[in-house]
Amino acid sequence: MGGLQINDSSSMEASDAVEKGDQPNKNDNDAGAAFVLESKGTWWHAGFHLTTAIVGPTILTLPYAFRGMGWVLGLFSLTAVAVVTFYSYYLMSKVLDHCERVGRRHIRFRELASDVLGSGWMFYFVVCIQTAINTGVGIGCILLAGECLKIMYSNLYPDGPMKLYQFIAMVTVVMILLSQLPSFHSLRYINLASLLLSLGYTFLVVLASIRAGYSKNPPPKDYSLNDSKSVRTFNVFTSISILAAVFGNGILPEIQATVAPPATGKMVKGLMMCYTVIFFTFYSASVSGYWAFGNKVNSNILKSLLPDDGPALAPTWLLGLAVIFVLLQLIAIGLVYSQVAYEIMEKNSADVKQGKFSKRNLIPRLALRTVYMAFCAFMAAMLPFFGDINGVVGAIGFIPLDFILPMLMYNMAIKPSRRSVTYWMNVLIMVVFTGVGLMGAFSSIRKLVLDAHEFKLFSNDVVD
Repeated sequence: MGGLQINDSSSMEASDAVEKGDQPNKNDNDAGAAFVLESKGTWWHAGFHLTTAIVGPTILTLPYAFRGMGWVLGLFSLTAVAVVTFYSYYLMSKVLDHCERVGRRHIRFRELASDVLGSGWMFYFVVCIQTAINTGVGIGCILLAGECLKIMYSNLYPDGPMKLYQFIAMVTVVMILLSQLPSFHSLRYINLASLLLSLGYTFLVVLASIRAGYSKNPPPKDYSLNDSKSVRTFNVFTSISILAAVFGNGILPEIQATVAPPATGKMVKGLMMCYTVIFFTFYSASVSGYWAFGNKVNSNILKSLLPDDGPALAPTWLLGLAVIFVLLQLIAIGLVYSQVAYEIMEKNSADVKQGKFSKRNLIPRLALRTVYMAFCAFMAAMLPFFGDINGVVGAIGFIPLDFILPMLMYNMAIKPSRRSVTYWMNVLIMVVFTGVGLMGAFSSIRKLVLDAHEFKLFSNDVVD
């Protein structure tokens, strides 16, 4: 690509600068880069960030994904999507490393895509997709965290007067306070706690599912699929779309930006940490939940363990602890996915020549981040059926950013031979997941239409 060609002398100078740990000149007056995406982290900090971005309460939907595919196709699809996403993130990391070696260290997905693909409109495409994903995740985290509080309150006070929007307000206050942490790097210990929380509630849910399956009155285990071939096909695409969204990230360049330069090779170590956690959490939750409930499993395994029409299928204290862990991790996830919005705000509002905590920069940061969180909270309270809308955003957003663009950028930046296996594997993945994305978007829109009669603005209940 023409955007990647620079003369030898400038390449050597840029490489020397990178080796010395200097930031590229273009970031000297960039407050978003200097304050929010400051590059001070290690590979394990990147691993904490990646794990929080990928391994979240969406784990609890994995048994439901198996429901549409059965055992064999379910395990195969889970493994295939895991391999493809690891490969995709690895390729993106290699493209970022390549750009860094030639003197262009990219710290934003939108700038990387625009540079490598040589198209100005690609910059705005990625901005729009990232904004939709990050805002959507922020709204979803506040909504689901509020629902977690409501679940605990309802179990303690079944006839209590408090409504969902009040719990959303409580979560929002906490989010506003924590959002004042100035940089992505500031979240490293919160994201370590998030990693431990994901292991914790997965372990608890697996124990609860095993206990439910071996109880005196276990739920019926029926693993049969729908009799209609067309419905089975549709369910398979829906399930694969769920898997793609569960493994989605969309902010890998911004995470790699937090690593102290030179970042070459460090992100792969972070990926290995993340996918080790994925192996232990995703497979155990999927297999135990589907084994215990079969094709009757709910879209959230906790709701199968806490049925509305009967007693809890596991000790209340165990399920309550799992809900608390989920609640706490949702706050961490909301903070991680807000960083792209904060970076854009800081880039346009802060003065890099003054201190990060100077009055000139602190007041706009406090105001803008508070307004952003308040907006997400308002949308969460107004649209408690946002899960259906988020399904559409996930299919349209995560798949292009995580399953298509990394392969395309690798083929154009690294330029593997057109006769190589790598080149054609990348093309095949792009074609397959373009189809999956289209089918996933169609299935999500269909579910949105089918659930429309349940939608009510500012409802006290979350629509699955």
